[in-house]
Amino acid sequence: MKIISILLLFISSFLSLKHGWDAFQPATAEQTKMMADIGITETVKPFFGVFSIIIGLMILFPQTFFIGNLLNAITILLIMALSLRAGTTSTALLEIPFLALPLVLIWLKYPFRN
Repeated sequence: MKIISILLLFISSFLSLKHGWDAFQPATAEQTKMMADIGITETVKPFFGVFSIIIGLMILFPQTFFIGNLLNAITILLIMALSLRAGTTSTALLEIPFLALPLVLIWLKYPFRN
């Protein structure tokens, strides 16, 4: 169980850091259209990027593990809600496994604590 928790911890942190970093890279036309469809403008993108990087780092430390995962789940839920509001159910459905990841991590608890 502990090995699974460690693996999921690093996967979750990596994904958050990667998405945060990608927010500062030039977006493809498809990514720009998808973001515009759900109401996220180019002006807001850097804020999501910084927020995602902070969450990715918070997940790594025991003092902020719970709140980092909670914020990660809330962010994913926000993206799902915006997608559903825009009528893109495929995007919302695609986010379900990513929503499950922080919730499972909260259930498994921080793996490096005694």
